[in-house]
Order: sequence, then C-alpha cells, then structure tokens
Amino acid sequence: MTTFARMAAVAALSAVALLPESLPAHAGSVTQPGETVGLAAGAPLPEGVYAVNTADYGCRNTSPDSTCVGVDIPVLAWATPVFLFGGRLQLLTAVPVVGVGVQNGDYTSGFYNPFFAAQVAWDLGNGFGFSYMAGFYLGVNTGVAFDSTSFNQRFALSYTADGWNLTANAIWGIQANGVSNTINPNFLNVDLTATKKFGKFEIGPVAYYSTDLNNPTPFYQKQSQFAIGGLVGYDFGPVILQAYLTTDVYEQNYGGNDTRLWGRIIVPLWNPPAATQQTALLHK
Repeated sequence: MTTFARMAAVAALSAVALLPESLPAHAGSVTQPGETVGLAAGAPLPEGVYAVNTADYGCRNTSPDSTCVGVDIPVLAWATPVFLFGGRLQLLTAVPVVGVGVQNGDYTSGFYNPFFAAQVAWDLGNGFGFSYMAGFYLGVNTGVAFDSTSFNQRFALSYTADGWNLTANAIWGIQANGVSNTINPNFLNVDLTATKKFGKFEIGPVAYYSTDLNNPTPFYQKQSQFAIGGLVGYDFGPVILQAYLTTDVYEQNYGGNDTRLWGRIIVPLWNPPAATQQTALLHK
C-alpha cells in the first residue's frame, strides 16, 4: 500500500497563472513547477482507483507588493488492468482551483484548466521504473486560467528500491489556440526528488526547475527559476500524508523569488482482490 499510494500522486496535475486578471497577460508554465515533487512518477501503480489532493500556498517577493498564489489540485487516477508494450495503462484527470492576489491589491480565484491524460508505466526491474504520459489542458476563460488548450508530455524515471524515491520527472508543454491578451509560452519543467523511508517516515531533499522555451510575442521576456527544499512524509497505512517547503534560489524575469508550502494526501479508493492483482502481475 505504501509504494502504490505514494506513486499514485503522479496524478497531481495543475498549474497557476502568476499574474492577476487585471493585468494584460498570464505567463509561465501551465503545469505548476514542483507539483510532482515527492512522487515516484516513473513507477507503475498496481491496478486500482486513487484519489490525490495536493494543495500549496506561497508568495513571490515582487515589488512593490508580494504576489501570492494558492492552488488546490483534486485528482482521480485509474490504474487499469490493461498493459501496452509491457507497461500499465493509467488514466488521470484533475480539475484544479487557483486563487491569485497582490498584497494590498486585487484578488481573484476560480477553476483552473482541467487536465486529462493517459500514461504508460513500465517496471524495468531492480527498483527502476519509467513512464510516459500524454495529455492536454483544456482552455477555459475563468480569469485565473489560460484561455488556450495545451499539449502536455511527461517523461519520468524512478528508483524505488530499499525505501528510496529517486525520481526525475521532465514535463514538456506546448501551447495552442491562445487569445490575443494571453501570453502562452511553451515550457519545460523538471521536478526532482531524493527521499528515503525510515519506518513510516519519509524525508529528503527536493528541487524543481522551470523555463520557457520560446517567445510567444516580440516583447515577451522568457522566464526561468530553480527552487530547492525538503520533504517530510508519514505512512498511516492506506493513507499517506506529505509536506514540503520550497524556495527559489534563482529566478529570471519573474520579478522576485517564490517561497511555497505544499501538502498532499493520497487515498486509495479501490483495488481488486489480491488474487486478481497476482494474476495480472503473472501476465505482465
């Protein structure tokens, strides 16, 4: 239960627009940088249905007033009994909620772009796993979302033997169908995890990097950032809680460094009887 519950949180998918509605454009990654930190995103899940909720809140020390963003990411993940090319097929969906505010200024909130994806995850043996995900964020006009549809691909490699979670998850987003007042760059995020379990506790360093890959308009200045932090988790049995704190040590064109507190709960909703899972594993 411990391993698959933690890995289920690969479904925790969302992003934030870093500017309030009153400004002329949104910018930055559609997938929130750091959202898959702490997850063994490359490892396959046992068959079942999982609910994952990741929430975070933080402020960027922009001048003259800080810009604060809160995100809640409810996710449903189905690890199907189907195997493609030796890897388990997993279906994921998320409908995040975002609130954005400037200190002593405007505040706006609403639903973020809903996400739909399919993933194939392979058990490579000796503790290694690899996954490929393809999905899309649906464009919506809510003031805190991107009014464009974007394609999203993820490539994750994990090592999970002996209580370790060593994971690199690269997320590549490609924008399409933007509206005239929305700046939508293509982007690359890399979420990094290096935690170790000690009994029911999990602890270790985490980090993430994000960068824009193009200039969608002539005046646009590409953004990038690198953040580091630490994670603590506890396994209550079928339910796992995680918390991590991150802060930027480098940023370009964001207007200031971001410090953010994250929390996650992972709950398996359904799994087939043990005999059914054993039969599925024999046919991998």
